[in-house]
Amino acid sequence: MFEALAIATDDKAEFYRELSQQLEALLAGEGDAIASAANTSALLFQMMPGLNWAGFYIMRDGELVLGPFQGKPACVRIPVGRGVCGAAVERRQSMLVEDVHAFPGHIACDAASRSELVVPLLRDGKVVGVIDLDSPQPAWFDEADQAGIEAIASIYLAASAPIAP
Repeated sequence: MFEALAIATDDKAEFYRELSQQLEALLAGEGDAIASAANTSALLFQMMPGLNWAGFYIMRDGELVLGPFQGKPACVRIPVGRGVCGAAVERRQSMLVEDVHAFPGHIACDAASRSELVVPLLRDGKVVGVIDLDSPQPAWFDEADQAGIEAIASIYLAASAPIAP
C-alpha cells in the first residue's frame, strides 16, 4: 500500500524531486490513465500547500471535459481557447496566472481561486488534456512550480496508456 511521505523542505526544486519520486512509486505498474489521474490529483492536493483545487481536464471531441480532481465541484466542459485551461490547450504551453480575475475570459468555477497553474498534457504532439492547479492566494505559483508540475505531467504521461475517446 502506498503512503505519501511528508516532504520537509523549503527548496522547491527538492520538493518537486521528492514529489516526483513519490508519484513514480504511486503509478508504478498501473497503466490506466483515469486511475493514474485520480491518484496524481490526490497526491498533488495532499502534498502541495496552498491549493484549493487540483485535477485533470481531458480532451474529448475538441473540448476539455472534467477528469479526476480534488476540491470543490468544478466546471464540466471548457472550450479550447476559453479560460486558463482552454488557453493552455490553444497555445500548447503552460499557463502561470498570478491573478485569475485579471485574466481575460477566466472561468470562475470556484470564486475563491485567485491564482492558477495549468500544464498541457502532450502525447504524440497532440494535447490530450491538462493538469490544473488553483490557489486562493494571489501569485501563489511561480516558475519553480511550473517546472515541477511539467515534470509531474511527464511522469503521468509515461506511466499511463492513452485515454480512449
